[in-house]
Amino acid sequence: MQTVKIENLESLINKGECITIEFKESKNKLNKDVYESVCAFLNRHGGHLLLGVKDNGEIVGVEKDSVELLKKNFVSSINNPLILNPTFYLNVEDYEIDGKTVLHINIPESSQVHRYKGKIFDRNEDGDFNITDNTTLVSKLYTRKQSTYTENRIFPYADMDELEGDLFTRVRKTVGNLRPGHPWVSMDNIDLLKSAGMYLKDQSTGKQGITLAGILIFGSELMIQTALPHYRTDAILRRENLDRYDDRDDIRVNLLRSYERLMQFISKHLNDKFYLEGDQRVSLRDKIFREAISNLLIHREFSNPFPAKLIIETNRVYIENSNKPHGNGIIDPNNYSPYPKNPTIAKFFKEIGWVDELGSGVRNIYKYNKIYSGAEPEFNEGDVFKTVIPLTPQASPQASPQATPQAETDSEDKRTELILEFCKEPRSRKEIQEFLGLKDRKYFANSILKPLIKGNLLNLTMPDKPTSPNQKYYSDR
Repeated sequence: MQTVKIENLESLINKGECITIEFKESKNKLNKDVYESVCAFLNRHGGHLLLGVKDNGEIVGVEKDSVELLKKNFVSSINNPLILNPTFYLNVEDYEIDGKTVLHINIPESSQVHRYKGKIFDRNEDGDFNITDNTTLVSKLYTRKQSTYTENRIFPYADMDELEGDLFTRVRKTVGNLRPGHPWVSMDNIDLLKSAGMYLKDQSTGKQGITLAGILIFGSELMIQTALPHYRTDAILRRENLDRYDDRDDIRVNLLRSYERLMQFISKHLNDKFYLEGDQRVSLRDKIFREAISNLLIHREFSNPFPAKLIIETNRVYIENSNKPHGNGIIDPNNYSPYPKNPTIAKFFKEIGWVDELGSGVRNIYKYNKIYSGAEPEFNEGDVFKTVIPLTPQASPQASPQATPQAETDSEDKRTELILEFCKEPRSRKEIQEFLGLKDRKYFANSILKPLIKGNLLNLTMPDKPTSPNQKYYSDR
């Protein structure tokens, strides 16, 4: 399944090679410098590797008869500890651009130091370089990884028997259904941990064992409390009793079971709304809170004793978790450079299909909540990362008079379906407003039209002139 749009891939190619983008011609075979780039990206800031593209950005394509073999050889090699150590599972996506096949590999920053055939590669604007013999640079790389990522802390006396064995079985089944032939399917528990970067050896001390990431994902409640006594997530309903709570779930189990408990808490206390995406009806509530809960669990500074919280109030859901900030203040989803707080945990959640690419959560919450409640969520980065998801439209003096016209479409999701169907041919603002039987232009523009545009559900016929009197709107769904 392709994870980026063709136009986004073309945009990457147009940018040219840089510290986060690398081109390889690789028409029918993978050269060793492919793996040098993978190693360097993992050790630095991550990036995009594109095969079938020359250094100057010319698309030459991978030979079609070689595509499957190249993909198979790549995945096998990066899961071979003699080639890449520690191993790291990456997925290869193929795209057709102007009749030529381009392979795209999205490589996240790793929380570990990786070696390609025993050599450590790092990256700068000029490409990949071997730093193995530069003890200063190697030391700085290890220090940066260890000081930045709490998830890498090794627990040498942690026993595999203390992990929940049935969760390994579930994970193997899940990744097998998502991607038949996934290496984890045939691995035993400890090899799966090693492949996922959750069983490490400290090169400076020789200490090895299960990491904090492995304990947090697979550990029993007792094991987690022994390793991290302050760890907990508080789910609270506070609508009637504002001083205390109306319902509460004190969650101290591993991240997989925490995700399930939090989703159950949301389902118990929040109404659902269905929405037509393409030809499928989807749950807006689940779309929003799968992202919000995953972000809460994944991008958390676990060394901080501040408890994570999810609080459902009358008009909003308020979420906060401890954070190691790389900026301060309100986040703009359209101008946001995400930073992986726990890359190993994030990569694991991506492998099991619970999250998409890094940074997609913020954008998806923004997109779907505009449809769900007509209001914009808010993300505030600081020592505590705060997310506010409004449950009701933003206050407007026009909201009350429009209650009857809105009801005529039976429900908000039904209204959206009607608009998208009506706009299969480009329509003007006036035509859509008259179609809905609404008289208040300001209300229609702010509460209905703009959310559909921001949610990428309606497109502009003149995107460069959004305020043109000749502007029309259309749906390509």
